[in-house]
Amino acid sequence: MLGHYHAQVVNYSELARNFGISDMTARKYIDLLEGTFMLRLLQPWHTHIGKRLVKRPKLYLADSGIFHSLIGVGRREELMRHNKLGASWEGFALECVIRSIGKRNEAVFFWSTHSGAEVDLFWQHQGKNWAVEFKYMEAPRKSLSMQSALKDLGLERLWVVYPGFRK
Repeated sequence: MLGHYHAQVVNYSELARNFGISDMTARKYIDLLEGTFMLRLLQPWHTHIGKRLVKRPKLYLADSGIFHSLIGVGRREELMRHNKLGASWEGFALECVIRSIGKRNEAVFFWSTHSGAEVDLFWQHQGKNWAVEFKYMEAPRKSLSMQSALKDLGLERLWVVYPGFRK
């Protein structure tokens, strides 16, 4: 079940209902898995910009190998055809970036509005706002969502991490 929530905003009520347990029990299990570094709950960044913001955390399984096992993917070829390929890339790249910027145990967030604008990773450093968007595609282009994030969050820089080559 957690494999289906990977890289998604978590709905504790839905998760609890599917397991046949209470919301509080589901939250305790999620907290336990987060405390053992099996998963990451990425909290949303809240600002007062006059937009309706997403306020529930996104769930990521910390180990992409465990994620692949949970969704029944055993080989690269299977992953390349799977509908969770983008989520797999997002989770893997997110963990790599968090480690590379030295924020393993510091405040990192995602930002998302109800109208669809979002960035996958957001943090503040030396009074400036920084963000990363993860895209599994050959040559991503600047989207309306990215333009909205740049403006609304006052980003110093927005990086796009993708598996293709820069041309």
